[in-house]
Amino acid sequence: MGPLIHELRKFDQDFLVKVCVTGQHRVMLDKALKDFDIVPDFDLNLMTTSQNLAHLSGLILIEIRNILVSMKPDLVLIQGDTTTTLMTALASFYEDVAVAHIEAGLRTFDLRSPFPEELNRQIVSKIAKWHFTPTKTSQLNLIQENVPAETIFITGNTIVDSLFWSLNQIAKDPHLKSQIVDHFEASLPIKLENEKFILVTGHRRENFGAAFEKICFALQKISLLYPEIHVIYPVHLNPNVQGPVNKILGHIKNIHLIKPQNYHEFIYLLKYCHFVLTDSGGIQEEAPSLKKPILLIREKTERLEGIESGVVKLVGTETNKIVESVSKLLTDANCYNNMIHDINPYGDGKSVQRIIEVLRTI
Repeated sequence: MGPLIHELRKFDQDFLVKVCVTGQHRVMLDKALKDFDIVPDFDLNLMTTSQNLAHLSGLILIEIRNILVSMKPDLVLIQGDTTTTLMTALASFYEDVAVAHIEAGLRTFDLRSPFPEELNRQIVSKIAKWHFTPTKTSQLNLIQENVPAETIFITGNTIVDSLFWSLNQIAKDPHLKSQIVDHFEASLPIKLENEKFILVTGHRRENFGAAFEKICFALQKISLLYPEIHVIYPVHLNPNVQGPVNKILGHIKNIHLIKPQNYHEFIYLLKYCHFVLTDSGGIQEEAPSLKKPILLIREKTERLEGIESGVVKLVGTETNKIVESVSKLLTDANCYNNMIHDINPYGDGKSVQRIIEVLRTI
């Protein structure tokens, strides 16, 4: 949402923009706000230790409703499929405030995968008045659910705009780039620009437990099979991730477990990695713009366009399947090159422009 917020504020004759955050993923949120130079008008700071979804949902519903009653906005813009997104949509519905949903129409059609995101986005689609979809497939999903076609706009995904925005920030600011380089030189024993490494991320709730341990055992095997290849893993702060990752991978020489990174720093990792092993949604959309193959450690994905185009391979969470797929990319140049395309199926970096064009007419 960062580039969209900045661009909307340029049209101050048309829009009065107020930013609200609930505080989900507090530490990572604060880093992102800093990287995108955004100061929220409302920071609800609702997260507490060991908070469950029911408790968080109730707090968001109440606090967002209070803001809506006091501000009486014409429109609420929400993005994605988080608990914050769902409860903001519901609070807006209760207060009869129109909702526009960015990144609309993604579906696995399995309410337990991803959990709870699939349910969240399906409910939001029932509430939203306008739907900004990243692709034709997501548009068709909504049409099949009887969402009026005239309320759906294919814009691409704003995450690609965010990627280009951040790359531009780094390119035009030598001091920022120097800070990033110094950061990694202090925290890693390798030079990112010179050595081959795999970038790993993992945090999906449906993978917690046995599936996550199998992913970790796959990384362990890969590190033994390819001691010359480095693995860099920014480890999510959730205890369900921290526990198995540190236990299984914490003492392996060529696996580097680091803290979650600021967005600028993470994009720098993405730019220089050999390929990505992830269960993330957003990285599936960012990596193709940097011509990085993605191995997706999930059983299902709502982003089929990447698989259909060949830039993403769905490998699941079985240890041997992950090891086999990683080995293929490391040893077969044709396989690797076939996963690199000139066109990112999720956007061209002009999604924000298209969204604003629609907002100025509705």
